[in-house]
Amino acid sequence: MTIELHTWNTPNGRKISVALEEMGLPYKVVPVNITKGEQMAPGFLKLSPNNKIPAIVDPEGPDGKPVSIFESGAILLYLGEKTGKFLPKSLAGRIPVYEWLMWQMGGFGPMPGQVHHFIALENEQDRAYGLKRYMAETRRLYGVLDHRLDGRDFVAGDLSIADFAILGWAWRHPRHKVELAEFPNVKRWYETLMARPAVKRGMEAKLD
Repeated sequence: MTIELHTWNTPNGRKISVALEEMGLPYKVVPVNITKGEQMAPGFLKLSPNNKIPAIVDPEGPDGKPVSIFESGAILLYLGEKTGKFLPKSLAGRIPVYEWLMWQMGGFGPMPGQVHHFIALENEQDRAYGLKRYMAETRRLYGVLDHRLDGRDFVAGDLSIADFAILGWAWRHPRHKVELAEFPNVKRWYETLMARPAVKRGMEAKLD
Protein backbone atom coordinates (compact mmCIF):
# COMPACT_ATOMS: atom_id res chain seq x y z
CA MET A 1 0.00 0.00 0.00
CA THR A 2 1.41 3.38 -1.04
CA ILE A 3 1.90 6.07 1.59
CA GLU A 4 0.90 9.61 0.63
CA LEU A 5 3.53 12.20 1.55
CA HIS A 6 1.96 15.65 1.64
CA THR A 7 4.93 18.00 1.56
CA TRP A 8 7.05 20.64 -0.12
CA ASN A 9 10.77 20.94 -0.83
CA THR A 10 11.90 21.88 2.69
CA PRO A 11 14.22 20.36 5.31
CA ASN A 12 11.26 18.87 7.18
CA GLY A 13 9.96 17.34 3.96
CA ARG A 14 13.37 15.86 3.12
CA LYS A 15 13.54 14.12 6.50
CA ILE A 16 10.55 12.03 5.50
CA SER A 17 11.46 11.31 1.89
CA VAL A 18 14.88 10.09 3.07
CA ALA A 19 13.31 7.90 5.77
CA LEU A 20 10.80 6.40 3.36
CA GLU A 21 13.54 5.57 0.88
CA GLU A 22 15.80 4.08 3.56
CA MET A 23 12.92 1.97 4.89
CA GLY A 24 11.94 0.78 1.43
CA LEU A 25 8.34 1.96 1.76
CA PRO A 26 6.39 2.81 -1.39
CA TYR A 27 5.12 6.38 -1.39
CA LYS A 28 3.79 9.09 -3.64
CA VAL A 29 4.32 12.80 -3.17
CA VAL A 30 1.31 15.09 -2.91
CA PRO A 31 2.80 18.60 -3.28
CA VAL A 32 1.54 21.27 -0.89
CA ASN A 33 2.75 24.58 -2.30
CA ILE A 34 3.46 26.59 0.83
CA THR A 35 4.44 29.62 -1.28
CA LYS A 36 0.80 29.80 -2.41
CA GLY A 37 -0.71 29.08 1.01
CA GLU A 38 -1.94 25.60 0.13
CA GLN A 39 -1.09 24.48 3.67
CA MET A 40 -4.13 26.51 4.79
CA ALA A 41 -6.57 24.60 2.57
CA PRO A 42 -9.35 22.83 4.52
CA GLY A 43 -8.40 19.45 3.07
CA PHE A 44 -4.82 19.74 4.27
CA LEU A 45 -5.87 21.08 7.67
CA LYS A 46 -7.76 17.84 8.23
CA LEU A 47 -4.40 16.07 8.01
CA SER A 48 -2.27 18.72 9.71
CA PRO A 49 -4.25 20.98 12.04
CA ASN A 50 -1.13 23.10 12.66
CA ASN A 51 -1.08 23.90 8.90
CA LYS A 52 2.56 22.79 8.55
CA ILE A 53 4.10 20.30 6.16
CA PRO A 54 4.81 17.42 6.08
CA ALA A 55 1.95 15.04 6.78
CA ILE A 56 1.45 11.46 5.67
CA VAL A 57 -1.51 9.23 5.02
CA ASP A 58 -0.84 5.53 5.49
CA PRO A 59 -3.70 3.46 4.03
CA GLU A 60 -2.45 0.48 6.00
CA GLY A 61 -2.04 1.90 9.49
CA PRO A 62 -2.60 0.27 12.88
CA ASP A 63 -5.00 -2.69 12.68
CA GLY A 64 -4.93 -2.30 8.91
CA LYS A 65 -6.90 0.95 9.03
CA PRO A 66 -5.92 4.22 7.29
CA VAL A 67 -4.18 6.80 9.46
CA SER A 68 -2.88 10.31 8.94
CA ILE A 69 0.05 11.74 10.90
CA PHE A 70 1.43 15.28 11.11
CA GLU A 71 4.66 16.70 12.61
CA SER A 72 7.87 15.33 11.09
CA GLY A 73 9.17 13.90 14.38
CA ALA A 74 5.93 12.01 14.97
CA ILE A 75 6.02 10.73 11.40
CA LEU A 76 9.58 9.42 11.84
CA LEU A 77 8.68 7.66 15.09
CA TYR A 78 5.61 6.13 13.46
CA LEU A 79 7.57 4.88 10.46
CA GLY A 80 10.25 3.44 12.74
CA GLU A 81 7.60 1.62 14.76
CA LYS A 82 5.77 0.43 11.65
CA THR A 83 8.84 -1.03 9.95
CA GLY A 84 11.03 -1.91 12.92
CA LYS A 85 13.86 -0.09 11.13
CA PHE A 86 16.15 2.68 12.38
CA LEU A 87 14.54 2.59 15.83
CA PRO A 88 16.17 0.26 18.37
CA LYS A 89 14.01 -2.40 19.99
CA SER A 90 15.33 -1.89 23.51
CA LEU A 91 14.34 1.10 25.62
CA ALA A 92 18.01 1.72 26.43
CA GLY A 93 18.78 1.88 22.73
CA ARG A 94 15.88 4.22 22.05
CA ILE A 95 16.81 6.81 24.64
CA PRO A 96 19.59 8.49 22.58
CA VAL A 97 17.38 8.34 19.47
CA TYR A 98 14.64 10.16 21.38
CA GLU A 99 17.14 12.66 22.78
CA TRP A 100 18.67 13.58 19.44
CA LEU A 101 15.36 13.60 17.60
CA MET A 102 14.03 16.07 20.19
CA TRP A 103 17.28 18.05 19.97
CA GLN A 104 16.64 18.49 16.27
CA MET A 105 12.95 19.31 16.70
CA GLY A 106 13.53 21.81 19.49
CA GLY A 107 16.73 23.47 18.28
CA PHE A 108 18.37 22.33 15.05
CA GLY A 109 15.38 23.35 12.97
CA PRO A 110 13.76 26.33 14.68
CA MET A 111 17.08 28.18 14.98
CA PRO A 112 18.33 27.67 11.39
CA GLY A 113 14.76 28.39 10.32
CA GLN A 114 15.10 31.86 11.83
CA VAL A 115 18.31 32.32 9.81
CA HIS A 116 16.29 31.43 6.70
CA HIS A 117 13.75 34.09 7.66
CA PHE A 118 16.09 36.98 8.46
CA ILE A 119 18.51 36.34 5.61
CA ALA A 120 15.66 36.86 3.16
CA LEU A 121 14.82 40.35 4.44
CA GLU A 122 15.88 43.17 2.15
CA ASN A 123 16.26 45.88 4.80
CA GLU A 124 19.75 45.56 6.25
CA GLN A 125 18.72 47.10 9.56
CA ASP A 126 15.90 44.57 9.93
CA ARG A 127 18.24 41.73 9.07
CA ALA A 128 21.21 42.59 11.28
CA TYR A 129 20.01 41.79 14.79
CA GLY A 130 18.12 38.65 13.86
CA LEU A 131 20.97 37.25 11.79
CA LYS A 132 23.55 37.92 14.49
CA ARG A 133 21.42 36.21 17.13
CA TYR A 134 20.24 33.18 15.19
CA MET A 135 23.43 32.56 13.24
CA ALA A 136 25.34 32.43 16.54
CA GLU A 137 22.88 29.92 17.98
CA THR A 138 22.89 27.87 14.78
CA ARG A 139 26.70 27.67 14.88
CA ARG A 140 26.52 26.65 18.53
CA LEU A 141 24.19 23.79 17.59
CA TYR A 142 26.54 22.65 14.83
CA GLY A 143 29.24 22.58 17.51
CA VAL A 144 27.06 20.46 19.81
CA LEU A 145 26.49 18.03 16.95
CA ASP A 146 30.18 17.98 16.08
CA HIS A 147 31.06 17.13 19.68
CA ARG A 148 28.44 14.37 19.78
CA LEU A 149 29.83 12.80 16.60
CA ASP A 150 33.40 12.74 17.91
CA GLY A 151 34.23 9.01 17.83
CA ARG A 152 30.72 8.07 16.65
CA ASP A 153 29.46 7.18 13.19
CA PHE A 154 25.91 8.29 13.95
CA VAL A 155 24.25 10.39 16.63
CA ALA A 156 22.54 7.63 18.61
CA GLY A 157 24.63 4.50 18.02
CA ASP A 158 23.40 2.77 14.88
CA LEU A 159 21.88 4.75 12.03
CA SER A 160 18.45 5.92 13.17
CA ILE A 161 15.53 8.23 12.49
CA ALA A 162 17.38 10.86 14.55
CA ASP A 163 20.05 11.02 11.84
CA PHE A 164 17.41 11.47 9.16
CA ALA A 165 15.78 14.29 11.15
CA ILE A 166 19.06 16.16 11.61
CA LEU A 167 20.18 15.55 8.03
CA GLY A 168 17.13 17.36 6.69
CA TRP A 169 18.42 20.56 8.25
CA ALA A 170 22.15 19.96 7.80
CA TRP A 171 21.35 19.68 4.08
CA ARG A 172 20.71 23.43 4.15
CA HIS A 173 24.10 24.32 5.65
CA PRO A 174 25.00 26.61 2.70
CA ARG A 175 21.90 28.64 3.47
CA HIS A 176 22.95 28.79 7.12
CA LYS A 177 26.32 30.23 5.96
CA VAL A 178 28.05 27.32 7.68
CA GLU A 179 31.13 25.67 6.19
CA LEU A 180 31.11 22.01 7.24
CA ALA A 181 34.92 21.97 7.10
CA GLU A 182 34.76 23.95 10.36
CA PHE A 183 32.92 21.01 11.94
CA PRO A 184 34.89 17.97 10.73
CA ASN A 185 32.83 15.33 12.53
CA VAL A 186 29.62 16.76 11.11
CA LYS A 187 31.24 16.88 7.67
CA ARG A 188 32.24 13.19 7.86
CA TRP A 189 28.76 12.20 9.09
CA TYR A 190 27.04 14.31 6.44
CA GLU A 191 29.12 12.94 3.57
CA THR A 192 28.63 9.37 4.79
CA LEU A 193 24.87 9.77 4.84
CA MET A 194 24.66 11.62 1.54
CA ALA A 195 26.62 8.82 -0.14
CA ARG A 196 23.95 6.25 0.78
CA PRO A 197 21.84 5.37 -2.29
CA ALA A 198 18.52 5.60 -0.44
CA VAL A 199 19.42 8.97 1.06
CA LYS A 200 20.41 10.17 -2.41
CA ARG A 201 17.02 9.05 -3.75
CA GLY A 202 15.23 10.75 -0.87
CA MET A 203 17.11 13.98 -1.45
CA GLU A 204 16.45 13.92 -5.18
CA ALA A 205 12.76 13.00 -4.93
CA LYS A 206 10.63 15.76 -6.46
CA LEU A 207 8.71 17.27 -3.56
CA ASP A 208 7.43 20.40 -5.32
